Amino acid sequence: MTAAKYVAIITDGNGRWASQRGLPTVEGHRAGADTLKARLRDAAELGIEELTVYSFSTENWSRPEEEVRGLLQMMGERIGSETPELKTEGVRMRYIGRREGLDPALVERMEWSEAETAENDRIVLFVAFNYGGRAEILDAARRFEGDSEEEFQRLLYAPEMHDPDLLIRTSGEQRLSNYLLWQCAYSELVFRDELWPDFDRAALEDSLREYETRQRRFGSRA
Repeated sequence: MTAAKYVAIITDGNGRWASQRGLPTVEGHRAGADTLKARLRDAAELGIEELTVYSFSTENWSRPEEEVRGLLQMMGERIGSETPELKTEGVRMRYIGRREGLDPALVERMEWSEAETAENDRIVLFVAFNYGGRAEILDAARRFEGDSEEEFQRLLYAPEMHDPDLLIRTSGEQRLSNYLLWQCAYSELVFRDELWPDFDRAALEDSLREYETRQRRFGSRA
């Protein structure tokens, strides 16, 4: 099997990581954001062309108000402070999910980040924010008037996104949690025990090697 070019990650375990250390939950999210930045650089070095991460789901609004507020504030701060650096490193930023109902200032920062990095082509980072797989399919279905999968795909949040070769989930949980339900129909799945802030380069490399041992059939017997 060839190496994975398109990788998606469910970055799970930030809250538990913080709880184990007696820290506020938001500190777990900050540690997780630092891990994402480091693994993004590793991914680019390892030849990954697209990395998609689950940052905030449509279901996460039910979490404690303080946690949600802190995560949204951190998201805006990180976009503002890190976009210039990501731009110089050749990263193209894309944010997928529902933008209706978000703070207009946060949406403006997302759009600015996408515009600033639009010409980059070293690696694309898709950040799934206020995202749900069912919501994405429902939003596309409301506008769908065609009769083919290709036409339907053009109505998804990021029609240019390739279907992930590999989906990694951290923290020992083994489920999709409403993530990229359309795109991951034939993705290989790797489940890791590390909490996301502890997911280092070696863990990423191990996941990529495991992918390379799989035989992808896409429904055939070959």
